[in-house]
Amino acid sequence: MKKHTDPSKDPFLDRESEKYETPVPSREFILMALKSFKHPVKAKQLIHHYQLSDPDLIEAFNRRLKAMIRDGQVVKLRAGFVIVEAQSVVQGKLVLFKEGDGVCVTEDNQSIPIQEHGLRGFYDGDKISVQVRKLADSKEVVGRINQLLEATVPTVVGRFYKHHKLFKVQSLDRKVSAHITIPKGHNAKAKPGDIVLVRILREERFHTHYEPVGEVIEILGDFATTGIEIQMAIKKFNLPTVFPQPVLKACEKLPAQVTPQSKRNREDLTKLCFVTIDGEDAKDFDDAVYCESHANGWRLWVAIADVSHYVKPNTPLDKEAKLRGNSTYFPEAVIPMLPEALSNDLCSLRPLEDRLTVVCQMSVNLEGKVTRSVFKRAVINSKARLTYTKVAAIYAGDSTLIKEYERQLPSLKALLEVYEALNKQRKLRGALDLDTIESKIVFDDKGKIEKIVPVVRNVAHKVIEECMLATNVCAAKLILRHKKPGLYRVHDTPPSEKLKQLRAFIHELGLSLNGKDKPKPADIAQLLSEVKERADRHLIETVILRSLSQAQYRPENVGHFGLAYPHYVHFTSPIRRFPDLVIHRIVLDILEANTKTTYDFETLAKMGTHLSQTERRSDEATRDAVFALKCHYMQDKIGEVYDGVITGVTHFGIFVELKEIFIEGLVHVSQLGREYFQYDPIKHRMLGDVTRQSYQLGQSVRVKVVRVDLEDKKIDFELSNEHVSSRKEKAKNKKRNHNSTKQKSEGFSEKKGKKAAPKDKKAKKLKGKGKKVKKKAKRDKIFND
Repeated sequence: MKKHTDPSKDPFLDRESEKYETPVPSREFILMALKSFKHPVKAKQLIHHYQLSDPDLIEAFNRRLKAMIRDGQVVKLRAGFVIVEAQSVVQGKLVLFKEGDGVCVTEDNQSIPIQEHGLRGFYDGDKISVQVRKLADSKEVVGRINQLLEATVPTVVGRFYKHHKLFKVQSLDRKVSAHITIPKGHNAKAKPGDIVLVRILREERFHTHYEPVGEVIEILGDFATTGIEIQMAIKKFNLPTVFPQPVLKACEKLPAQVTPQSKRNREDLTKLCFVTIDGEDAKDFDDAVYCESHANGWRLWVAIADVSHYVKPNTPLDKEAKLRGNSTYFPEAVIPMLPEALSNDLCSLRPLEDRLTVVCQMSVNLEGKVTRSVFKRAVINSKARLTYTKVAAIYAGDSTLIKEYERQLPSLKALLEVYEALNKQRKLRGALDLDTIESKIVFDDKGKIEKIVPVVRNVAHKVIEECMLATNVCAAKLILRHKKPGLYRVHDTPPSEKLKQLRAFIHELGLSLNGKDKPKPADIAQLLSEVKERADRHLIETVILRSLSQAQYRPENVGHFGLAYPHYVHFTSPIRRFPDLVIHRIVLDILEANTKTTYDFETLAKMGTHLSQTERRSDEATRDAVFALKCHYMQDKIGEVYDGVITGVTHFGIFVELKEIFIEGLVHVSQLGREYFQYDPIKHRMLGDVTRQSYQLGQSVRVKVVRVDLEDKKIDFELSNEHVSSRKEKAKNKKRNHNSTKQKSEGFSEKKGKKAAPKDKKAKKLKGKGKKVKKKAKRDKIFND
């Protein structure tokens, strides 16, 4: 903080004195101070800077700061006040986060942070107009809402309860932190404790004393109801579950089987030994593969369900699929993008049934490069429905399965070979290979969690992944070659601020990252390779993963950083992803030489924003439901002790994931010890001021479950006594070893660490006094630190 400034030096003091009996620093004087600091400044720091001590003066000063926020002269960030410079006005949709923050997402998929104080009365999904301001001396921008263009009709999931004589609902959505009043006759016979869906009624959103009023429109059950977690997530994230009547009527008109007429003008590939390879519980089979080995490499066929044959643009089926954006997968449940008549039947590449497909036929040389690719409309007949587990077992030499799938064996062998060749190219490109662990919830007959197990990716997963990646790249190249507008799956370079933090973190570990301000994927891949054998490998991989950008759908081709591709689209899953259906239509426009394209650039830009949002919505809904299920699972585990690993470090504590069951909870900073713990964002750790005990990302700890909150979906841990005792013992040993040399010189015996008997009466007399002095010095050190 800079030295104090005398308020009498205010250039506009005379003007302020005319207006106010006791003037506070003028707006211009405050702006001058903020500009000189070049970093966010808190109100109390400004008060100290201007040497304000009178309570009335301080109150007036705080009112002035609020007025400056209101008028857009400054913005209040969590770190303090910053000057802003007016830029422009944009429109977009408001997206709220559970932390209380919000962003305006524009049609070109730009996210503009909204000043936190300006969100009162607004709801997730509102269409808003935003004044965009650039932070002074920074590239960052913030937005201030200046108009509500189109109000959403908000619905809230909450717990119904009675307060005195009033019915109320406590919101269980942290985006809407409110207690909603339910008038008489609007409770739909809900009982206290019920989980309900409420529609907000009152529109006086921006009244100073605004309190939402609503009506119960659905009773979901209570916390003991089986499947309540998924139902809550569906309602909370407004996921459409019921197909409208026009969509159902369109499905009624679909043929029961693939018709002979629909097979016309398609290549007949039914004699090729295509197979599908998916998980055990898969029902919608998007893709089938077949491969032949040749002297110069391989010929690879990837057949994808031709959804575009049944779902035409601007039809009810198309509009509903676009609205949903993608299928949403919950444990033991799925909300499909397309009705089951298509997703699980006509479009699904079921074994021994003719199916309409779009096929990508590729020639792959011995180096793993795709030298030629051709897209065609075709008919296939899958010869087997295989699983990843079975294929991996075949590759491992399972004689029973080898005999059972003898006819498919040549193709399966060629698929493994082509995968190994393609994977070599993947490594040469510098694609990132981050070894993340996913978990799967296993339910019992009553729909409750029986266990949580890790999902093991075997070689069969990787074979299919490489085949799909190659197909997606070929589709992107085709679109680029014909200069058609496309909807690319883009993954931008890491943000500069996150890169800066990553470099600072690895520097502390004696590592470095090449590429200066713009590292290439190969630079990060090289870093990952260097840490592969290190004990802290997972820690470093986690920090790298959190430094990366989020993938999006955009018509601008900026490449895919993580996969190290200069161009990439999603083509291989049109049953469950609308972007893939869009790419199918563009590819077919090219194949059929249509002069008029299905989509223009502007349409694709709007679509990309929407589809990126629906993808995030599904991901958030799935995470929400999974964590709610895990909270239920942990309800009867309070008091139990588990081994865990630190997965997150913040100023308020450490997040720990239990190793055996993959459940995350918080150890609050107050539970770390009786000393003050300093949060170090660069090293991702908490450090004790006195003992220097540290808790760092990736570190193993032993914790005890102390609280489970079903409403807030929070699990609290504390360090177990075993961990604390072990920590204290290590600290004691460290201190003892550190002082061993010093102890000898002060008369301590080496063997037992006890002080030798004094050799004269004077020494004996001083013995007790010395203990008191040392004890006092130690106490003073603790308080001074």
